Amino acid sequence: MIAYPDIDPIAVSLGPIAIHWYGLMYLIGFVSAYYLGVYRAKRSDGLWTSEQVSDMIFYGAMGVILGGRIGYILFYQFPSFLDNPLMLFRIWEGGMSFHGGLLGVIFAMWMFARKTKKHTIDILDFVAPFVPIGLGLGRLGNFIGGELWGKPTDVSWAMIFPGDPLQLTRHPSQLYQFALEGVALFAILWFFSQKQKPRYCVSGMFLLFYGIFRILVEFVREPDPQLGYIAFGWLTQGQILSTPMVLLGVGLLIVGYKLQRYPQK
Repeated sequence: MIAYPDIDPIAVSLGPIAIHWYGLMYLIGFVSAYYLGVYRAKRSDGLWTSEQVSDMIFYGAMGVILGGRIGYILFYQFPSFLDNPLMLFRIWEGGMSFHGGLLGVIFAMWMFARKTKKHTIDILDFVAPFVPIGLGLGRLGNFIGGELWGKPTDVSWAMIFPGDPLQLTRHPSQLYQFALEGVALFAILWFFSQKQKPRYCVSGMFLLFYGIFRILVEFVREPDPQLGYIAFGWLTQGQILSTPMVLLGVGLLIVGYKLQRYPQK
């Protein structure tokens, strides 16, 4: 067993204002995405400008925050929402859904596409390689906050999380997700997109590999207590939501390489 590091979940305190590591990680993720986007824009042969990247990150941030919150309520707290719809606005209680955030970003990029007259998929293909940074940092925030831990295990690197009422040794599944959804996914997408790829392909790779990684980690992650297992004694909500991503990712790759269409100015 490895001792869980004693890290204060509050990164910065300014009087009555407390900034948690989870929120700080999101901020770092958006800033990192901006600078990587500017780097790629300068090498895009005029397809992108720094100003467009800045606007795109703003739209994306709004999509993540609003979509993530709405998705969490609808995907994971829907019965409670029906009883009390105002819980949607209790953001101080926490609760974000990646899949809701993804839908929020897609909608935001569609709005941004209308503003810039770009193809929505071209925007999603451009932004996809930057997303894993925020995903990985978000999982680190979960780990520091001692939340979303894994299932009980006796592996040598298991940890006891302070907030676990059962005080069992568990998989540090947040770190698995950091490694897969953050580091590995970023490496795959960054190198895959170094050379211009047909439209749909970068987005397809993102959906495919995120879906695979999420499905795998769900096998060692404790299911959400209000939902438990959906079926078969092992199927989780995260796996249900991620399976269509894998299928859609494969479909986008097939369509992309078949059509061989590229972004245009």
